Amino acid sequence: MKNILVTGQNSYIGSSFCDYIKEFSQYTITKISVRDESWKAMDFSMYDVIFHVAGIAHSDTKHISEKQKKLYYKVNTELTIALAKKAKAEGVKQFIFISSAIVYGNSAPVGKTKVITKNTPVSPANCYGDSKVKAEVGLEKLKDDMFSVVILRPPMIYGAGSKGNYPVLAKLARKLPVFPKIRNQRSMCYIGNFVEFVRFMMENEESGIFWPCNKEYSNTSELVKIIAAIHKKKVLLVPGFEWILKLMGAISGQNGIVNKAFGSLLYKENLGDYKQEYRKYSLEKSIQQTEKN
Repeated sequence: MKNILVTGQNSYIGSSFCDYIKEFSQYTITKISVRDESWKAMDFSMYDVIFHVAGIAHSDTKHISEKQKKLYYKVNTELTIALAKKAKAEGVKQFIFISSAIVYGNSAPVGKTKVITKNTPVSPANCYGDSKVKAEVGLEKLKDDMFSVVILRPPMIYGAGSKGNYPVLAKLARKLPVFPKIRNQRSMCYIGNFVEFVRFMMENEESGIFWPCNKEYSNTSELVKIIAAIHKKKVLLVPGFEWILKLMGAISGQNGIVNKAFGSLLYKENLGDYKQEYRKYSLEKSIQQTEKN
């Protein structure tokens, strides 16, 4: 029996993992909020693993105050390290932290490709990414033979109820009769694949940095077409828009919505592989599951 503590009471990933892990009898799971300091009085010694998913999610970091920037570091960095220190001091064996592909900076602009390899150095472009990097650095200092640290750097995670770019694209797919045909590629990670990967991390008592992602790359235009088809809609993909999107991307900036949607950011083939197959869903099957639910 493995006892798991999940931080993040209302986290999409945390809640999805808790729902999934209930299918397995060899785990017990507890989910807590760390919004206040009540966690400091808890006894962590009863837990084998802490899965830390609580944090401030990515948002438009170009238009935030200095006070808001400090909050990113307080929550994403300082809280993470404080939880890990307490876990280590009280005998927890493993600490799993969700970082992000954002530690490598923004997507490539429209028309260009950014490929992440195992040796790609981190290069955060904003305080969100930097707060994740600093948390990673702090966690690396804590790990030893008795305390394992797992750092996960997934690309965009999507699924039923997720936030971010996916639900925006899904809404467009259900409403628009035409959509730009763009030849981009992106790595993504379906929540159903991600939670199985996390389970393997716990089961195998792993330590290190990992890059969970779908096996296939996605293309924004084809993604919209697949979503539309599931809803019995037809979307005509129209070529010739790349130069317009390049211009819009240049105006909105590298961190703007255009480059996020139509730029390319992908993990090198096999980077996301693991010794056990966690990708239970193909890209198309995952979209079907997402839209069905």
